[in-house]
Amino acid sequence: IEELKYEYPREVVPDGETPASHLRKLTYEGAARRYPAGLPDKVRKQIEHELKTIAQLEYESYFLTVADIVHWSRDRNILCQGRGSAANSAVCYCLEVTNVDPDRMNVLFERFISVERKEPPDIDVDFEHQRREEAMQYIYEKYGRDRAALTAVATTYRTKSALRDVGKAMGIDEDKVDRLASTAYGTDEKWISEACLLENEIDPTEPKVIHWLTIADTIRGFPRHLSQHPGGFVIARDKVSRLVPVENAAMDNRTVIGWDKDDLDSTGLIKVDILALGMLTAIHRALDLAGAKAGGPPMRMQDIPAEDPVTYDMICKADTVGVFQIESRAQMSMLPRMQPRCFYDLVIQVAIVRPGPIQGGMVHPYLRRRMGDEKVEYPSDEVRQATERTLGIPLFQEQVMALSMAAADFTAGEADQLRRAMGAWRKRGGLEAHQRKLIDRMLAKGYSEDFAQRLAKQIEGFGSYGFPESHAASFAHLVYVSCWLKRHHPDAMLAALLNS
Repeated sequence: IEELKYEYPREVVPDGETPASHLRKLTYEGAARRYPAGLPDKVRKQIEHELKTIAQLEYESYFLTVADIVHWSRDRNILCQGRGSAANSAVCYCLEVTNVDPDRMNVLFERFISVERKEPPDIDVDFEHQRREEAMQYIYEKYGRDRAALTAVATTYRTKSALRDVGKAMGIDEDKVDRLASTAYGTDEKWISEACLLENEIDPTEPKVIHWLTIADTIRGFPRHLSQHPGGFVIARDKVSRLVPVENAAMDNRTVIGWDKDDLDSTGLIKVDILALGMLTAIHRALDLAGAKAGGPPMRMQDIPAEDPVTYDMICKADTVGVFQIESRAQMSMLPRMQPRCFYDLVIQVAIVRPGPIQGGMVHPYLRRRMGDEKVEYPSDEVRQATERTLGIPLFQEQVMALSMAAADFTAGEADQLRRAMGAWRKRGGLEAHQRKLIDRMLAKGYSEDFAQRLAKQIEGFGSYGFPESHAASFAHLVYVSCWLKRHHPDAMLAALLNS
C-alpha cells in the first residue's frame, strides 16, 4: 500500500512555475485583495507558517486544485464557500476558498494539517444546491472521466431494511412486514422483543417467523448496496482505475469509485468535497432580488455591512424563522438567553446548541457567566489565553487543543492526537492515556488536581460531538448574511426561499 503513492494533476500549475511558487504567488495576490489597507503582521506570519508546512508535506497541488474549482465557479456566478477545518487556514482565506478572516479569529492550522499526522488535508466546499452539478461536470470535463471519480458510500443493513428485504424474499405478507419494520423494538437480550411481535399480531413461535427474524438478524451490519458520496472527488494524475476500482454511476456522466472514504483515507488518496447547500441558493437569489428591487446590479455577499445592530435586535428576539442554522426550536429558545450582539456571539450560538457542549455540562455555566451570575475565574494566564473569548469554558475543539498545548505542554501534533482520540473514543476508546498524560503534566506545572480532573472530564463530554471553531465561524457567516437579508429585505428573502 505504501507504493500506491497518490500523484496530483499537473494542470493546476502553469509552465515555468512549481506548485510551491504558484501557490505562494496566488496566496499573496489574494492577500492583497483581502487586505487592501495592508497585510497585518499576524496574518503574514500565519501564511508563512502554513506555506512551510504545506511545502514540507507536498500538498501545494491540492490547494491549487480546490482554488481552481472555486475560482471557476465564482466566474460562473455560482455562490460557494469552504468550511470545516479548512477555515483554520489563512492560505485558504487568501485563495478565497473560505470566508473566515484569520485576523478576526484565532485560527489553529494544526486542526487542519499537522506534520505529525501526515494525513491528507480535507477541504469541504459548499455550492448552491441547484448548481453544484455544474461544478462536478467541470471537474469531469477538465480532467476527463478516466481521471476523476466520486467516492462511494457502502450502505449496510439496519434493523428496518433487514426485516423488509428478508421478509420480501420469503414472501411474507407485505402489510405484516411494513408494520413490524416501522415499529420494531427490542431489549439487550433480544433484538426484537416478543411484546413487539404480539402487538403487531405476529406469532413469535411460528417457524416461518423465527426463520425470518433469524436471517434478518444475521445480515444486520452487512453491506446492502453502494451509493454515491454527496461529493467526494478523487482526481488523479493518470487513470484513476490504476489506483482504485471504478464503475459508471446510475446517473448519466458520473463515475464512482468502489471504495468508501475510510478506504481512501487508509490508502492516502486525497479527495475534494464538492457539497450542496440549499441556503446558498436562497442567499444568492435574495441578493439578486434585493439588487433588482433597488434598481441596480445584484448585491454581493461582501456588500452586506458587518455588525448591523438592528439585525442583532431581530436575532435576540428569536425572530429567525427561515434563516440558516438558528431557526430550530432549541436555537430559538437559546437566543433570548444568549443575546448575541456581535459576529463571535453567533459563532458560539451555532456551536453551543449541540450534543457535545450540552453533555459536557458547558451550556449553563457559560450562560451564567455571560449574564454575570457567576464569576469568571482563570487558574492561570495560559488558561485565560485559550478560553477568555468563551468566558473560561472550552466550547471548541481548537480550545481543547490550545489548552493542552498551553497548560500541559503538548506539542501541536500531540494536541491533534488528543482531538482525534476525543472524536473516536465512543467507538474505539483510547482517550484514557491522553487524559492521564494531560492530568500528570498539569499537576507537574502546579495546577490543582480538581481543575485538571475537571478539564479531563469536559474533554470526555466533548466525545465525538466537539465542534471545530472554524466550522462554526463558516456557518456563522451564512447565519449573519441570511439574518441581515431577512431584516432588511424580508420580501426578497421570502421569495428566494420559496423559489429555492
